[in-house]
Amino acid sequence: MYKLMLCLRYLKTRWIALASIISVTLGVATMVVVNAVMSGFSHEMHVRLHGILSDVVMESHSLDGFYQWERHMQAVREVAGDDIENMTCTVHVPSMMSIRVRDQWLPRQVTLIGIDDETYNNVSDFSKYLKHPANRQQVDFNLKEMGYEGPEDSPLVDSGWEYRRQKIAYQQELEAEMRRFETMHQTGVMPRRTNPNEINAIDSPLEENSDEPATLVTPKFADDPDAPPLPGAPPADLAARIAMQGSKQLDPSKSGDPFAQRHDQPVSQTFDPMKHQAPGIILGMAVASIRQRDAEGQVKDYFLAVPGDDVRVTFPSAESPPKAVSATFTVVDFYESKMNEYDAGFAFVPLSKLQSLRYMTHPELGTAVSTIQIRLKPGVDLNKFTNNLRAAFPAETHPFRIQSWKDMQGPLLAAVQMEKTILNILLFLIIGVAGFGILATFYMIVVEKTKDIGILKSLGASGSGIMSIFVGYGLSLGIVGSGVGCILGLLFVWNINHVAKLIEIITGREVFDPTIYYFQEIPTIVEPAAIAMVVFGAMLIAVLASVLPAIRAARLHPVEALRYE
Repeated sequence: MYKLMLCLRYLKTRWIALASIISVTLGVATMVVVNAVMSGFSHEMHVRLHGILSDVVMESHSLDGFYQWERHMQAVREVAGDDIENMTCTVHVPSMMSIRVRDQWLPRQVTLIGIDDETYNNVSDFSKYLKHPANRQQVDFNLKEMGYEGPEDSPLVDSGWEYRRQKIAYQQELEAEMRRFETMHQTGVMPRRTNPNEINAIDSPLEENSDEPATLVTPKFADDPDAPPLPGAPPADLAARIAMQGSKQLDPSKSGDPFAQRHDQPVSQTFDPMKHQAPGIILGMAVASIRQRDAEGQVKDYFLAVPGDDVRVTFPSAESPPKAVSATFTVVDFYESKMNEYDAGFAFVPLSKLQSLRYMTHPELGTAVSTIQIRLKPGVDLNKFTNNLRAAFPAETHPFRIQSWKDMQGPLLAAVQMEKTILNILLFLIIGVAGFGILATFYMIVVEKTKDIGILKSLGASGSGIMSIFVGYGLSLGIVGSGVGCILGLLFVWNINHVAKLIEIITGREVFDPTIYYFQEIPTIVEPAAIAMVVFGAMLIAVLASVLPAIRAARLHPVEALRYE
């Protein structure tokens, strides 16, 4: 009983021990905050890295891909069908994207990914990061009328079919005006508009000084007798074709290609950019936007293209040697995972369209793919599954290699884990410094209380009893310091974003720049196991620091302790 009483008395009256308690408190609180923030960053990174990748990827050795992928998928199901939830295939190819901005073509280097919109979402969280709610339910590559989500002043809100129609109408009107001015430049007469509801044509100032109106220059056509003959012999059916086409009356009021009627092609089959779109493409947010601060200091995305705009993509074909293939795509949505590596480097198009453009078809073998992606059922051991597939399908004898998503992002994940480990070691040294403070404090107490120790021993106190007093005192310091530090650390973690804003107000500098980290708030995750280890480690250091002074006090002889008293 006297042991507990003395421990509590020293704890209350020895203010020198307060310095040791504060050291332990600060060390524990710092470790709790750092572990929570690092765990939050690590979790967000894992989620976003895994968001676009399936659990296991069978990747082709060659850029041309591999054929008979249906047979390979069936073989995988036979080996590990019970552990597989879903499978799909994709095509990956490096490409150069050109975005037209202010009559200039801006290049962007991206990885073009062909996906099956019906099955790709079953092996990844791809759709969760799309901007249109309908695409988050079921991905497709059709341009939506409206409804894209974004800030109120963002161009995304007004994008879609309505934006596309307005832009095409403006471009057509601008081209018509340019043709009118070109005609005026050639003839000296400004043509009048065909629509009487529009503004009347401006009379040319050249007509004021002209006595006679300028005559239009009529080009020579094939039916002009003075025109030179066409090279080569005329086709045998030329007369019949001319008679058939001459009997048809063209309707200039109909929209579309006016030449389609002359070639017996329905107007509905011609491409009208105000009614039709090119094959759809989903861009990473950072591919077609620049994130920076406006004049008021607010973070804002400046878009180079929005849903409804067309972009030009150039990529190599699956031939030997490869040839450059260019195609026009219509932006139909944006993908924002908030991982700059993905948002600035990926673009998604329909799988069948990319296979067709790259000539990845064979009359006997079918189509080729670049990867087969596999999602596992919950609870399946990822490493074990991957090793089993590698044993069944060795890379040396198959046209693909097998990797898990952690293998593909191994260096980045290892770097994050290494950073977290080093920070824990360095911050744990703070508690170690507090332990040395406890050691020095206890030695001073033993020297100061030599007479009291001698009296206790002369009254019958054992050496182990004296030792337990100091060990218990050290344990009490560890419990109080680690307990208070844990509470303060948790309070700091739960209010870390408010604290960050307060620091920004005081210092005038932003603590957490969203243009760099792509986070609106600092992510934190409290792991009970990590907190328990920190608290236990702090108490252990406090107890170990009190052992040496306790042993010295226990070895004191009562006669030697009271000789000079």
